[in-house]
Amino acid sequence: MKSATLLFALPFATMMIGNAPPEPGTATEQTADRNKSVAGELPLDDQQDFIDARRGLLAQLDGDILNEDGSLAWKVDEFDFLAGDAPATANPSLWRQSQLAAIHGLFEVAPGLYQVRGYDLSVMTLIAGDTGWIVIDPLLSAAPARASLDLANRTLGERPVVAVLFTHSHGDHFGGVSGVTSAEELRSGEVEIYAPFGFMKETVGESVLAGNAMSRRAQYQFAARVPSGAAGGIGVGLGPKLSTGAIGLLPPTRELSQEAQSIDIDGITFDFIDAGQTEAPAEFVFYLPKFRAFHGAEVVTRTQHNVLTPRGAIVRDTLEWSRKIDEFLTEFGDKSNIMLASHHWPTWGKDAVRQKLRNQRDNYRFIHDQTLRMANQGLTMDEIAEEIGEPDFAASDFGVRGYYGTYEHNAKAVYQRYFGWWNAVPADYDALPKVEEATKWVGALGGGEATLAQGRDAFDKGEYRWAARLLQTLVFAEPANDPAKQWLAATYEQLGFQSEGGTWRNIYLAAAEDLRNPPAEGGVNSVSAQVLAAIPTIDLFDALAARYNPAKMQGAEAMIVFEFADTGEAVTVDMRRSVMFPRNGPSANPAVKLTINRSDMNRLLAQEVTLPGLIGAGTAQADGNIGALGVMFGALDTLTPSFEIVEP
Repeated sequence: MKSATLLFALPFATMMIGNAPPEPGTATEQTADRNKSVAGELPLDDQQDFIDARRGLLAQLDGDILNEDGSLAWKVDEFDFLAGDAPATANPSLWRQSQLAAIHGLFEVAPGLYQVRGYDLSVMTLIAGDTGWIVIDPLLSAAPARASLDLANRTLGERPVVAVLFTHSHGDHFGGVSGVTSAEELRSGEVEIYAPFGFMKETVGESVLAGNAMSRRAQYQFAARVPSGAAGGIGVGLGPKLSTGAIGLLPPTRELSQEAQSIDIDGITFDFIDAGQTEAPAEFVFYLPKFRAFHGAEVVTRTQHNVLTPRGAIVRDTLEWSRKIDEFLTEFGDKSNIMLASHHWPTWGKDAVRQKLRNQRDNYRFIHDQTLRMANQGLTMDEIAEEIGEPDFAASDFGVRGYYGTYEHNAKAVYQRYFGWWNAVPADYDALPKVEEATKWVGALGGGEATLAQGRDAFDKGEYRWAARLLQTLVFAEPANDPAKQWLAATYEQLGFQSEGGTWRNIYLAAAEDLRNPPAEGGVNSVSAQVLAAIPTIDLFDALAARYNPAKMQGAEAMIVFEFADTGEAVTVDMRRSVMFPRNGPSANPAVKLTINRSDMNRLLAQEVTLPGLIGAGTAQADGNIGALGVMFGALDTLTPSFEIVEP
């Protein structure tokens, strides 16, 4: 690393031209100064992380990874631009983290223990068992998982996959499973899949019930539409980015219990500890005695994690999180010479492992305790986020800094967990809807031109948080006001350039992109029949019930029975004017009974076939008032994958 005074390589504009905001991709003088000050506050010259991230490199992919249809899943050289010093358009701390996460290839952690890193958001761990590979966390999509396994086989010798471990219930740790094994291999017993307690239940909750809204919000969290580059996406903090491809799911053959247990998998002993309700509702970690290595899954990585992820999830328990890490420290801290995880690069050396576990433990405890301390003194959620600061060890341990979760964001999450959504300000308890409130505020400020002028003035002063508030209010009051949109986009861009958090940068830059180049309306159904097939039937109907729109219910109330010939299941839907209530089992004298294979129902919901087509082909049969089926399906909202976020 060069000195802080040489960290900024790109030019920046200090003057506005006429009434136009600065050119996209341009850092203002205030932003450049802010980033330069960050460079002077942190030990960016420390090279130990770079030494560790490159340690054990055996081989690298030299070509792009393609999906089966020929589309691009992963561009291997996409982050080569990160070489060198941070430009003015990037926080130098986040730039450093992104450089580390972009180091890619097959790495030997210890003889027989390997990782493939840098080809997806997560990393895939491989263990050489007695007869084959044990694969841990097969990435987000099939093509990178397959390419990673192929790289290992070419470099280390061909071995069959005998077991797969899903450490937790987030898609980037199971979605690529079909790249390393198949349903046929599971049925034959050639491969076992191990998952933590409650894995399928929690996967359903995150992927299906709230899946559409989570997917759209995730486009902001991961900057899906923002090109990579020095003024664009530079990484998520947790890894480079998400791969592009279909997310699959094969159900585990064995879900572990919540009790600690030792299991022999192909000659390798795994000492498992359940870590559910920390980073994920369903998660485990494990110790490998053969390698004296502790695998922290995503509970302990090289960043501060989200306590409430921006894409949406149940608020995580920071108190339990810190206690679990203390359990890892006391149980495995004196045994472990290596610590690795489902993201980032490993740690070597017992003292280093213990210190990182202590800092991770105390980071979440700091957020928990300081939030409650200030809340009990009467501070509101926003005041706590502004005041929380950071613990002393965050100045020297980059692994606890806010590259993915941040102290401000996580303090609000702790507040929400204990006190709910209300921030204790009475005026906010029943506030007006955003558009109505925005219209009234713009009137109170003197109209659109006056509000725009105040927003521009705040921008010129470098008061970007206030400028964003003013300009976002104007855009919500006057959606056709293009100058307001362009100034708001420029404001969000500066906030993104200054952000140490990868998710913060991505959210701001995604907002700027949507303002400048609105996404296409509609979009394709992102849930495949393969994913739907792994979901319990009653949960599938619960997801449909969450799309039931009373305003679209254009018929009589009815009892509808679905019988699935291939699984022997039945579900009854009590369809009322305002609620669609499903329950397991048949019902006497329904208005209509639809006999259909569950596999065909999956295809129907994935929009691969139509109900009239199935009935016409004889693969489905409706007995009774077929119109009731039309009423039910007609009352379901069509999901809009690209719904508006930054505009009303």
